[in-house]
Order: sequence, then C-alpha cells, then structure tokens
Amino acid sequence: MRVSTRRLTVTALSVLAAATAFTAPADARSHENSISVQKVGHISEDGHVTLYGTYACAPSSPRGVQIQLTLAQDSTRLGFGGEEAVCDGREHDWSASASLEMVDLHPGAAGAEARLQAASLNSGFGVRVSYLAQAERDVVLEEKHR
Repeated sequence: MRVSTRRLTVTALSVLAAATAFTAPADARSHENSISVQKVGHISEDGHVTLYGTYACAPSSPRGVQIQLTLAQDSTRLGFGGEEAVCDGREHDWSASASLEMVDLHPGAAGAEARLQAASLNSGFGVRVSYLAQAERDVVLEEKHR
C-alpha cells in the first residue's frame, strides 16, 4: 500500500496540532510575565518616595524574581526595590519605597521604570540578570501628608 507524501504531511501536521492542543495550559496567562507602574507616586514628610503597581509572573519563572525600580527626575536617577515577587501566575500589587536622603527628587513629573528580574550565578562566579518583564511610564510625584 502506497501513501502519498501529501497525505503523510497532512497526517503528521494533524498529530502535532493535536499534541499541542492537549499539552497547552488551560490558562494561557500562566506563561505571561507583566509589570505595571501606577501614574502617581508619593513623597512622604519623612523623606521617602514610594511607587506602586502590579505584577504577574508564571510559576515556571526562575527562583528569586525581584521587583527593581528606577526613578528619574531632572538629572537625578534613583534605583531601588528588591521586593521578592510571588510567581504563581496571578496578579499582585506591589509598592516600593526609597529614602531621598542622598538624592534631590521633588513633587512633579518624573519617569519610572519597573522590572521583574532574576539574577543567577554563572560559572566563574559572574552574575547573569534576566528580565522577565519591564514597563516604563511617566509618573507624577505628589506630597503625601499624614
């Protein structure tokens, strides 16, 4: 019995499509990583700046995923964060604060960048940083009174 090449190709593709359909996760979002930054951040009376947002990372994400932030205003850049993310595929709120003791940030427009990142040691003790998600946004820093 002779099978045509075309029929064999169609059959093979059908088998692959079926296998993919049955092994795909029920929740397609489980493989998505995301992070966002809210439009408004706060500067407190005690000299701290706080940003807010949401994130989600897949359970299959590397261990030790952290939220890292950079806030830029005028010629000043401030990096902060380090909160460990819970990677369970669900959306979570985050907030992160930093002291303004050594920097000159003030109420008004600023730029914010948020990253979900994982760091791992390479052979030779080098550190490799991978970014799972990143977001940039113009924000407004407002004074927050108690």
